Amino acid sequence: MAFETLHSPMAFLKQMLGSVPFEKEFQAYVDWWEREGKLISAATDRSGTPWLRMFDRFGGRVDEVIFPPDYWRMLRKGYEAGVLWRAFEGHSLKPHYYLGFLTSFFDPGIYCPYIVSLATAVSLQKYGDEEVKARFLPPLLRQDGTGWQGATWMTEAKGGSDLGATVETSARRVGQTSSSARHTADQKDSGGDQSKSSGDRWFLTGEKYFSSNVGAELAVVAARPEGAPEGVRGLALYLVPRIRQDGGLNYFVRRIKDKIATRSVPTGEVEFKDSEAFLLGKPEWGIYEILEVLNLSRVANSIGSVALTQRAMAEALGFSEQRIAFGKPIFQHPLLHKQFEDRFYELKKAFALAWEAVRLLDEVWQEPVPYSHRYHLFRLIAHLAKYWTAEQAAQTAKWAMEVHGGMGTLAEFPVERWLREAMILAIWEGTPQRQILDGLEVMERKGAHLGLFEHLAPHANPAKLVDMKRRVEDHLALPPDRREAGSEEILRDLAEFTAEALLRKLEKKDS
Repeated sequence: MAFETLHSPMAFLKQMLGSVPFEKEFQAYVDWWEREGKLISAATDRSGTPWLRMFDRFGGRVDEVIFPPDYWRMLRKGYEAGVLWRAFEGHSLKPHYYLGFLTSFFDPGIYCPYIVSLATAVSLQKYGDEEVKARFLPPLLRQDGTGWQGATWMTEAKGGSDLGATVETSARRVGQTSSSARHTADQKDSGGDQSKSSGDRWFLTGEKYFSSNVGAELAVVAARPEGAPEGVRGLALYLVPRIRQDGGLNYFVRRIKDKIATRSVPTGEVEFKDSEAFLLGKPEWGIYEILEVLNLSRVANSIGSVALTQRAMAEALGFSEQRIAFGKPIFQHPLLHKQFEDRFYELKKAFALAWEAVRLLDEVWQEPVPYSHRYHLFRLIAHLAKYWTAEQAAQTAKWAMEVHGGMGTLAEFPVERWLREAMILAIWEGTPQRQILDGLEVMERKGAHLGLFEHLAPHANPAKLVDMKRRVEDHLALPPDRREAGSEEILRDLAEFTAEALLRKLEKKDS
């Protein structure tokens, strides 16, 4: 079995998909990473947590994130290549995820600014009123690398999984004097229709505890309008600029987090103090908009996980072909060679699952509420992919370290970094437990498993398909506590079954 494509993310994409659009431009992007980006990325990782300059020389608050100049050059390369503007120019998200895969092979952390910027732009384009879009969308979509960046801030100090209980950031409409007056005015607007408020200015007060890409010019932020009900139904989504209309800072950075990895994206704690904001969409749509943002990133997480898996395998392959033990390269020893074969097959399955999430997302990303059955099929596959590919990345990075032996533990060599980076992927945008429970919920409430089995039927092993259908239906019939307690096993097996069927789909297409 040939493993040559492991060393090239572009070659692997072409192996799996047959062709890649914008191949010349994307190959130039990869060539830059090989020529310069690798060294910049390694230096950024070694330098650790970026520095926060909070004040200027006169004591004025500036909250500037300080990286070396080469970092900003590295970051701009992806924006120039089109991680944002290509999605809107071509009305397809696929170019973003192609570039996300290529980027993550070299630096999974720097993919984070790209995907949260895309999520900001998508939310603004889909839910912002015309005046707000005209003001803020063009700076995000510049093609020369000077564009604004976005961010998506939901999580507060109490955690992120139960947003209905943990989001305490409040929002009040400019000019309203109390929560009761605010609520009464909302009810009077268009006979209770609150859609007219989408372009209004609001003030946000509160804080966010995990704010990735802190320092971004724009952020979409979950907050609770004054007078709104408790729980997730009371949340709304707001666009928050970094700079106020009077030129002052609109949000403040308390500190930058010292993380195990992803040092190429600054993560901080943010404070809102009567911060100017713009409501996106209707208030009652807030939780759906928030979940759309999260699902964009969950698909990105899957793509990044697969790219990291490939990179870890490439490092292990390069080492094992040169490390001599007992008279020959360790790659030629039957046990390790078989492990490479097995891992390569798992890599291809993981890619097939993650790419199907991309393909389905590209069909449904502009759908309004209420969503179609196709959208709920996307949701289920996205949860399966995020859960399963992140675990594959962590296990493969661990294995790659083992292939290196003691050398794999040394920070001076790259394989140690990929294990650190992989540890973040399981947590970002929802822990494995969250993906399992959300996957279970979309099957229970929306019957998404029925659409999944229909979707996979032309490609799945018939006997395995019958067995998996039976297992899922039996599981969904269990009492609630038993259903949740045993959900990891059924979701894990469903993810692997889905990945195998989707790999057959890709292989049939190639043949």
